Parts: sequence; structure tokens; C-alpha cells
Amino acid sequence: MSDEEWLALAPYVLRRSGPGRPIPELRQRMDAIFHLACSAEPWRALPPAFGKPDTVSRCFRRLTHAGLWQRLLRALVDLSETHTLRAIEAWITRACRRAARILGLGFIVLIRRLGLRSALNGPPWLLPDPEFAEKLVHAIPELDAPTQAGFRRFCWRLRMLLRLHRVAMGRSRIPRCLRLAWA
Repeated sequence: MSDEEWLALAPYVLRRSGPGRPIPELRQRMDAIFHLACSAEPWRALPPAFGKPDTVSRCFRRLTHAGLWQRLLRALVDLSETHTLRAIEAWITRACRRAARILGLGFIVLIRRLGLRSALNGPPWLLPDPEFAEKLVHAIPELDAPTQAGFRRFCWRLRMLLRLHRVAMGRSRIPRCLRLAWA
């Protein structure tokens, strides 16, 4: 990471690991996190030049729980195209893929709402759709008096519900080219 990239990233990274205790070699740890994020290797495969793998993975988890990746994604959406942080956007989105394993569905919802599909762990149609529950609420009919018009409305909404279900299920088989592209 160059000096300019580090200066753009530094305001978003927490400088302390606990109450008053500074994180040593924070830039080196961020370099290690980005190095592993851009490769498919496990933490134990970290080169010795970056430090101990356990220490770097612990730092990654702490930064993830502290909300670093959410702040960076929001900043990427708000910043101009010429900002220096855009130079490391690919590294940030790759690290967000690893962070999604820790943060879960709430983080995937944020990524989808921000529109940064490159930060998703896979193709969007294979990941959970958080708005699906909201669509279901509107598809379920109100149970009023059993009239013929009410029954027709119920059948129409049931058909819509089945269509939504088919869309949410996605493809039954993922083409090989897509599996390799998202690996």
C-alpha cells in the first residue's frame, strides 16, 4: 500500500484496540489483511513478513466487529471517482467478502442497499434477498368476510406469492463459468 493510499484509509481505521492501548504496526496489519483478502488462502498461509497469522486474524475480527468495513463501504459510495480511496476499492470489497462471514445477513443487506455488488460473496441471485420478507407481507391477503371477490383476490395473491418464491429460489444449477468467476 502506498503512502497516499494509507493516508486515505487511515481516518477510517481505529487506532486503538482497547481503552487507550494503541495498535502496533497498524499499516502492516492492514497490508496483511488486504494481501489475504485478495487471495483465497487461509490465515495460516500469511507470509512471515506480515507478522503472526493469529495476530492479523484477531485484528481483522476486531476491526470487523468495530464496523470498519461498513464505514469504508459507505465512504466508497459517498466519495468522488477521483478520491485516493478508490484506488484500493477492489481490496476493500474483497476484504468485505471475508467480513461477511463474520457479520452475517445484516452486512449483506447493507451491501445490497449500497449497490456494491463486488463486495458480495457470490452472484446476487444466489444470496439471501432481505426484501423478500417485505414482499411476502404485501402478498399475504387480509382475511375479511369470505366473499367471491375476496376469494379471487386471495387466489391472485397466492399466484404472486408462488412467483416470488420461484424468483427467490434462484437457479437450480450454477454454470461452471460463474462458479469459477466468483471463486
